[in-house]
Amino acid sequence: MSKICTLLLALLGVLAANSVSAQLYDVRPGDVNYNKGARAALKVQVDGKASDVRDFFQSWMKSSYNVKFKNGGVLGLGKSDVLAARQTPASTISGKLVDLYATIVAPSDSVTEVAVFGGFDDNTFFDPDKTATEYNALRGIVQNFAGAARLKAYRDMIAEAEKKLKATEKEKERLEKERISLQNNTASNLARIEELKKKNIENRRQVTADSVSLLKNAQLLDESRQRLQRRRDRLSALDRKN
Repeated sequence: MSKICTLLLALLGVLAANSVSAQLYDVRPGDVNYNKGARAALKVQVDGKASDVRDFFQSWMKSSYNVKFKNGGVLGLGKSDVLAARQTPASTISGKLVDLYATIVAPSDSVTEVAVFGGFDDNTFFDPDKTATEYNALRGIVQNFAGAARLKAYRDMIAEAEKKLKATEKEKERLEKERISLQNNTASNLARIEELKKKNIENRRQVTADSVSLLKNAQLLDESRQRLQRRRDRLSALDRKN
């Protein structure tokens, strides 16, 4: 358990350090080119791939504010497509129906910038001076999204760390089983080798004994042949006398 806590704390520390250095999750004003004009927007950069952040932003806006953005694609690094929720009720911003827009840009593989802007129609967009109330309300929504995105990034990183930890533990168990199997196999082989060594010693002794016996057998065979030959010679002599 202590190893898990240490690993998670280290990962959270890395994420926090990256967030500070890159000013992630800080909502700041900016402009977005839309419908042949620069529109005042609130921008925030968060951890994650553009496609994942886009999906999370859409689901979060729907669950948090009941604002349903039409699906928009992510065109690639540095490019964006506009998500739109036209003439939708958003009491947090205004008592009137409003148009809300969002762009998803991927400045890198692991960081995504979300820019949100809106207006009452195609000719009236929220502005920090002319429509300060609506603009500031939109800022509050983006700040809430930034907080939710930060928590999601922490949870995703922890989930990934736990996944890797489980995979490492599983690999450790596999290696331990393999080590024990090889150790047992080695012990069995060594025992077999000792047995074969003893058998070889016995075989050499038997070969020596058999060699001695073979020499004796050859000597006995020669004596038997000589004895047989003498008897044949005697038999032949007796046959000649008779």
